[in-house]
Amino acid sequence: MITLGIESSCDDTAVAVIRDSREVLSERVSSQITEHQRFGGVVPEFAARMHQEAILPLIKLVMDEARAKMSEYENIDLIAVTRGPGLMGSLMVGVLTACALGSAWDVPVIGVNHIEGHIFANFISDESLAPPFLSLVVSGGHTEVLLARGWGDYVILGATRDDAAGEAFDKAAKLLGLPYPGGAVIDSLSVKGNPEAFSFPVPLKNTDEVEFSFSGLKTALLWKLKQLPQGNAKTEIINDICASYQAAIVNSLMTKLELAAKKTGIKKVAISGGVAANSALRAAIQSKAGKWDVFIPPVAHCTDNAAMIAAAGTVAWKRGVRMNTIVPDPSLKL
Repeated sequence: MITLGIESSCDDTAVAVIRDSREVLSERVSSQITEHQRFGGVVPEFAARMHQEAILPLIKLVMDEARAKMSEYENIDLIAVTRGPGLMGSLMVGVLTACALGSAWDVPVIGVNHIEGHIFANFISDESLAPPFLSLVVSGGHTEVLLARGWGDYVILGATRDDAAGEAFDKAAKLLGLPYPGGAVIDSLSVKGNPEAFSFPVPLKNTDEVEFSFSGLKTALLWKLKQLPQGNAKTEIINDICASYQAAIVNSLMTKLELAAKKTGIKKVAISGGVAANSALRAAIQSKAGKWDVFIPPVAHCTDNAAMIAAAGTVAWKRGVRMNTIVPDPSLKL
């Protein structure tokens, strides 16, 4: 089965073609990071406009690359597209494009939940992943621990009360005067710093609920920065600040993931989402490999990509999901 995947939930236009749920024939991402850097974040209307400009040339490029690997009897059997959650304008570009292609090619189209797509990032890279398992989906817009009882059958065990972990990284970078997107910059500076140099609170660490909160951590950073000397002295310790702040976020994520594993008794654990590319989080989850069966996706499949959407759509189609109408939903629930 050949599936074309389209992902445009935020500021990355992504297209992929996969065979039989896992084999990636071609995938490309058109990033908008450079264009949004001057604003310090994603501007929704600008993002939608850029999706419009990028999506058709990107589809043509990916299709040309995929056809070079396809046999003469293989064609697109299914189109899978992100229908939410995300930015409404961005979602509309992807959904309308997918529906138009489906009509022109006489191919069925299926809408995919973006969060489920992230869960499938590990499905592509590791054939041994099968439910039940725990999944930590952690990105700029989402931070939640899910129990995957089966493909398409998920229970949210806990989520953030306020900011997502990725958002906490980006807001911290803004306070520190670092460029957007801040998460990757903080990660790179943290490698040079001491994670024990500063004491930051680990929100909700001692509660018995699988919940997260990062707004207070951001406030703690703000007050810490006000106490620091200005000028060169402040520049010299920024690596330590980044390392200590990052350590608090990773500590929070791991504490609640451990709590979820304890409550459910499940030792098969996967992480995904943009923050899953963070080196400290990857090291922390990898350190549990003797205790848990750990699944970590390649860095390229941590951030928004279309291969994960194609995989999730293919598996949904195979289990009988059909959609006559696909409506973008910025607040789509899993």
